Amino acid sequence: MTRALGFAALGTLFTFSMTTLGAATVFLLGQSARTRGQEPMLGFAGGVMTAASVWSLLLPAIAQSAGGRLPAWLPAAAGLVLGAAFLAGLDALLPRLRRQSGDALRRRNMLLFTAITLHNVPEGMAVGLAFALAADGEGLAGAAALALGIGVQNFPEGAAISLPLRQMGESRLSAFLGGTLSGAVEPLFGVLVVLAAAGMHALMPWLLSFAAGAMLYVVVEELVPQSNTRGGVCGFLGGFLVMMILDVALG
Repeated sequence: MTRALGFAALGTLFTFSMTTLGAATVFLLGQSARTRGQEPMLGFAGGVMTAASVWSLLLPAIAQSAGGRLPAWLPAAAGLVLGAAFLAGLDALLPRLRRQSGDALRRRNMLLFTAITLHNVPEGMAVGLAFALAADGEGLAGAAALALGIGVQNFPEGAAISLPLRQMGESRLSAFLGGTLSGAVEPLFGVLVVLAAAGMHALMPWLLSFAAGAMLYVVVEELVPQSNTRGGVCGFLGGFLVMMILDVALG
């Protein structure tokens, strides 16, 4: 068990470090870009989250449900609805934050951070399980390939949080910490899933699609309306293409 936990921690720390590197791109953003770059950065975040919802979450959820007792589409559909409902409930708990523009920005930041953090939970669990199973030396190459693929995908996800936060007026350090903390759940849940591995495989399709619903809620509710310009559309398409290529090439 100790060896399995160590391997799980090692694999998920790598994916977490890639999120941190992505968040660090905020330090490259010039002060003059804060106002003119808001729509493209919000659009980029929306594109990354939309592509990740499809290729990293919903399609794997459907694939993992195939051959089970329930129709393959049911866990994905139900989880998506539950995830969107969860974010809608969280949004409803913050009614006062709608009234003032500064507080509205903090509200948007919270929803964005929550959605991508939820997305990182099942990814951390997948990497943790893969490395725990490879602790005896078998399947280590496959576990390493999975960690590499998710780690590379985490880079634009870290940027998808930190860059919009910076554009919304947060300091570079605060924006960096927001992007970094969104990935901190990966090592945590990567280790926890090893301790409770017996019941987690059946829950993975639900967790994946739950995270997808949460992310899509934020994209439609917050990011797309705020990036409704030509630059925002270009940012969305760029983020979508980057994430789609990474998911398909490394998936």
